[in-house]
Amino acid sequence: MAAKKIKHSWDDKLFYFLDYFLMIFMILVIILPLMHVISMSLSSVEAVNTGRVLIFPVGFNINAYKTLMGTSSIITGMKNTVFYTVVGTILNIFMTLICAYPLSRKNLPGKKFLLWIFTFTMMFGGGLIPGYLNVRNLGLLNTRWAMIIPGAMNVWNMVIARTFFMNTIPDELIEAGEIDGASDFQNFIRIVLPNSITIVAIMALFYAVGHWNQYYTAMIYLNKPELYNLQLVLRTIIASTQALLEQTDSLAEAQKAADYVEVLKYAVIVFSSLPIMLFYPFVQKYFVKGVMVGSLKG
Repeated sequence: MAAKKIKHSWDDKLFYFLDYFLMIFMILVIILPLMHVISMSLSSVEAVNTGRVLIFPVGFNINAYKTLMGTSSIITGMKNTVFYTVVGTILNIFMTLICAYPLSRKNLPGKKFLLWIFTFTMMFGGGLIPGYLNVRNLGLLNTRWAMIIPGAMNVWNMVIARTFFMNTIPDELIEAGEIDGASDFQNFIRIVLPNSITIVAIMALFYAVGHWNQYYTAMIYLNKPELYNLQLVLRTIIASTQALLEQTDSLAEAQKAADYVEVLKYAVIVFSSLPIMLFYPFVQKYFVKGVMVGSLKG
């Protein structure tokens, strides 16, 4: 027997219509600018200069990408960025979890005082100059660790992880492990972590995106080109191209070079964003659970 078709009332139909309309609108708001940037990076200089590029490339060419890939510093910058992102994210997650888990337990001595200290750092900071002097005095200036150690943990992410542990890992589960003779470390490794894949994936994405897009820290703490990350290398390429533009005597050549710099900027945006865009779908499913952190108790 065929199942009866559910009849929706007029207000349900109106809701679905508005829901689909808003979703389609939001998709277009996100997709169209992205397609425009990609098309600009793949279009000819003349098409970009005359404003003929909208959604699809006009006068397809990949000269801007050839310029980027033909620069030896790009490979160095990519390797450095991968190192900063992978090592930095692992350290960030480690520091976040080992702080969040003890603070989520009710029997931690001095818990309120420790929480106050962490909260204090969210409201007040030393500033740029004290931070620079601190990094210099620690011997981290112009080293890879200057990109990793100063930002080893984000307190806000730690608070989110702590809330997740409090609402997801019941005390009875930890007590059962203690009865079986497990230490706190064993409980953390064997019980807490296997049940915390969601928050670990979310923290990994947050930290990885931050490391990948890191620009300001590299500009302040790194002066050696061999240590530059991808963002700083791309900035250097743009700056050097613009410097050549200023040295051009011919007005026609200057205009042509300026147009090419514009295309190169779009290629830089795509080149620096593509790896993160490819990584995001693998952890996207965890965001559905992640937005519910702290909303349910028990």
